[in-house]
Amino acid sequence: MVRPETGYARSGEVNIAYQVVGDGPSDLVLVPGWISNIEVFWEDPAMTRFLQRLASFSRLILFDKRGTGLSDRVPVNELPGLEEFLTGVRREPEPDRVLATVLFTDIVDSSRRATELGDRRWRDLLESHHATVRQELARFRGREIDTAGDGFLASFDGPARAVRAACAITSEVHRLGLDVRAGLHTGECEVMGPKLGGIALHIGARIAALAGPREVLVSNTVKDLVAGSGLRFEDRGVHELKGIPGEWHIFAVSTN
Repeated sequence: MVRPETGYARSGEVNIAYQVVGDGPSDLVLVPGWISNIEVFWEDPAMTRFLQRLASFSRLILFDKRGTGLSDRVPVNELPGLEEFLTGVRREPEPDRVLATVLFTDIVDSSRRATELGDRRWRDLLESHHATVRQELARFRGREIDTAGDGFLASFDGPARAVRAACAITSEVHRLGLDVRAGLHTGECEVMGPKLGGIALHIGARIAALAGPREVLVSNTVKDLVAGSGLRFEDRGVHELKGIPGEWHIFAVSTN
């Protein structure tokens, strides 16, 4: 095994020399003693064999305290395992979160329509549905997040555009002989690569499930955010959403 390079770090007034060796699934922090020299350990064959065995099943972090004249110091929180050892706390990285309006749509009575039309005609109709939804998402600057069967999940950076996109989708898809329902909510979403996650999505999905054919339902959050946009709403009462704490005031977008 090639002897690892020694790096240097500082935590407050504590100056540290450290080495990292191995690539196992766990971090193992070894502190030989506060008055020590990690470079010297590799001169001892018995100690070398011991360190090699440790490094064979873990990522071994070896460090000792040094004087105040170290150069090339880096923050201790950039070193794997050291901050937890020194503070007793492991800080998980903060997830990337964005504020977004999420839109859920799905076709009403899709199973019945599929049975009536047969596989081939239903597949052709579903492709037309998908193309129409994507056309409206592009027109209102929505981003398609996921598609499952006959349903869409999309996100928007503006709630008013999201509501108008939902209304356009229900109207245009109806021209194909299909009825869709839609639900919207605005909240913080966790960014998971190209996907989004978090409670806001669960709320949006539950609201969409309450909608009837060609109906667009929104949370009170969305309604408040689009005040002054010219959009009008009808009260649909207070509901409990499955798996979501509390009660939620739901509104339908008025088309009159």
